[in-house]
Amino acid sequence: MRIGNREFRTKGHTYVMGILNITPDSFSDGGKWNEKDKALRHVEEMLAEGADLIDVGGESTRPGYTLLPEEEEIARVVPVIEAVKKAFDVPVSLDTYKSGVATAGIAAGADLINDVWGLKYDADMAKVIAGSELPCCLMHNRKSTEYRSLVDDVATELKESLQLAERAGIARDRIILDPGIGFGKTCEQNLKILRHLDAIQISEYPLLLGCSRKSVIGLTLDLPVEQRLEGTLATTVLGVMKGCMFVRVHDVKENVRAVKMTEAILNA
Repeated sequence: MRIGNREFRTKGHTYVMGILNITPDSFSDGGKWNEKDKALRHVEEMLAEGADLIDVGGESTRPGYTLLPEEEEIARVVPVIEAVKKAFDVPVSLDTYKSGVATAGIAAGADLINDVWGLKYDADMAKVIAGSELPCCLMHNRKSTEYRSLVDDVATELKESLQLAERAGIARDRIILDPGIGFGKTCEQNLKILRHLDAIQISEYPLLLGCSRKSVIGLTLDLPVEQRLEGTLATTVLGVMKGCMFVRVHDVKENVRAVKMTEAILNA
């Protein structure tokens, strides 16, 4: 899969997506990278540590987050995307579920659209992505944690996102899926989805796994957000073993090492 000016394998290797939150209220690192210079220094650090792609987000999607007007989200992400693309040779993903933000981000140089609502929030999002011919990541999300059959329902609802993509004309080989750990699921449900990642893998679509520092780790280990590295690494190892294309993480260096070690064992 071509993302920006780089070819990524969809199978056989797990890439590390480094998180760059341009938000004052993200659950883990809110406010740390809001200023452009600080953001660029953090990108430089993540690239030195082995990040393959940078994921820029302008609105926190933590539980109970405040909906941000499109104009404010655009004002946050566009200057950073432009600056990152100018300063570094790295593909940039834009984390947004709003078509107006996606349009502005694409014009600024974004190479991938990462939609946490899987095209279901904004009716124009699929059309914007299709028109750009960029790859996208479609995540499972919902407002309720009531499921008839958790794993089957998640797979079915991801297929609904795929149908929206197909109707809009998004090429099948430009789509990555995300099971949505931490979104519309209880702690126990998140653990079950991780246990059954194989069942979420639909046909040829690669998976992105995003568990970094999330509440499923905090609740399972009874740890605050700043002490969830080891739990995150466990999910990264699982993601490699299950064949995920990407892991989306805050702590790049440690997760890159975990990926390398796990792949060395698997390929021995």
